[in-house]
Amino acid sequence: MRKKVTKAIFPVAGLGTRFLPATKSVPKEIMTLVDRPLVQYAIDEARAAGIKEFLFVTSRGKSALEDYFDHNPILEQELRKKGKDDLLETLKSTNMESGAIAYIRQHKALGLGHAVWCARRLIGNEPFAVMLPDDVIAAEKPCLQQMVEAYAETGGNMVAAMEVPPEKASSYGVLDVAEDMGAVVSARGMVEKPAPGTEPSNLAVIGRYILEPSVLRNLNKMKQGAGGEIQLTDAIAEDISAGKPVYGYRFRGQRFDCGSKSGFLQATVAFALARDELRDDLSRYLTEVIHAKQAAE
Repeated sequence: MRKKVTKAIFPVAGLGTRFLPATKSVPKEIMTLVDRPLVQYAIDEARAAGIKEFLFVTSRGKSALEDYFDHNPILEQELRKKGKDDLLETLKSTNMESGAIAYIRQHKALGLGHAVWCARRLIGNEPFAVMLPDDVIAAEKPCLQQMVEAYAETGGNMVAAMEVPPEKASSYGVLDVAEDMGAVVSARGMVEKPAPGTEPSNLAVIGRYILEPSVLRNLNKMKQGAGGEIQLTDAIAEDISAGKPVYGYRFRGQRFDCGSKSGFLQATVAFALARDELRDDLSRYLTEVIHAKQAAE
């Protein structure tokens, strides 16, 4: 019987330079889509998939992220006093039980693979998930939950995957597909940021992974890859070379790249339009903006 995936690593040590000056003092991961920080979307998705231990790989200047998951007795007392039970209920999802969350410092920015490697001692010899909060996925069934269910059938390593335009493939890790079985594909290789025109497919790896502990042992070798960084993709590809199965999973849902300003804005609009109390006013405003622009042209 396969071990359940109950631990997840959240690499959140990045400086968020694309969102300066906001990220000078505010960690990018707690910037909000409507009224919830990016990291809350990732946490909710992880919980839905059965994750019980949340491991954050952080860096200097992320104390606000750590505080976000702590209890705030004064705020809770004020809400209780004013009878705002709905807001109290909302706060519950932001609180983490003692011992459920851990923070590990990444002292040097050496790549995603290095960030994952930093959490190795807390993973041990178990399968684990990796979630990149920048990738926000709107789905009826949360993406990681879909993957956990597929992993129960396949085992091995599994990465979330989606088709991208060929001209954009060089910005991603890309799968070399051995067999396409629909939602699941088996991979014969993986290439991180292939040179334009050399990509083995247009099936790109997105920020959700279920990995075997053998990947951590591969990362122990500290091999530098694309950009001089220690690439997680390379460590997964090494498992393929060793004859271990690696699968891509075509998730059902819409992915937003919230590491970019345009993706962040698109996600904000999409999540706002999904809210009953916001939809009508926002739709009306967007319609007015479009009409005004068309009239001006």
